[in-house]
Amino acid sequence: MPMLFTKLLAAVTIATVSTFAVATSPSTWPVSPSRLYLSTPYGTLDVAPSEYVYESRLRIDKVDVYPAITGMLNITYAFSTPKAQIALVSINDGNNGCPVTYRWIILQESGYTLSPEFGSCSEQIKVAAKGRLLTLRTPSHKAPGQIDVYTYDGKSIKHRTAKP
Repeated sequence: MPMLFTKLLAAVTIATVSTFAVATSPSTWPVSPSRLYLSTPYGTLDVAPSEYVYESRLRIDKVDVYPAITGMLNITYAFSTPKAQIALVSINDGNNGCPVTYRWIILQESGYTLSPEFGSCSEQIKVAAKGRLLTLRTPSHKAPGQIDVYTYDGKSIKHRTAKP
């Protein structure tokens, strides 16, 4: 009888621990890459550090982009096309209410283009490029349980909320 009790106790313990592990496992959102430097045929995109945490600057060939992009910056994703290099920059300006926003930058032979700032205040993102369309998916800040989808065509950002 004691052997049966021991086996039962072990089974209950394993089941409890397994359930706890599943409940606290990390989400399915990938960890975003992080870089401070991206060499392209159209110039070098880099993050110029600062003594102050939220005052790093985004630059091309050591010249600040305009309009200025400042904060705790990371070049998270980069894509190559036949005529351009495209990068996604994450921006943390110290606002705890919305800790991170994003901007696309497209570098071409003729110069660069910056997208408007966008995002749902989350570091959890999935990014894709298909043709000229760039897509960022992130948990919705305003509609819990939903996904915000941002698309950029090189001219404007479009936003919609969708089910996961």
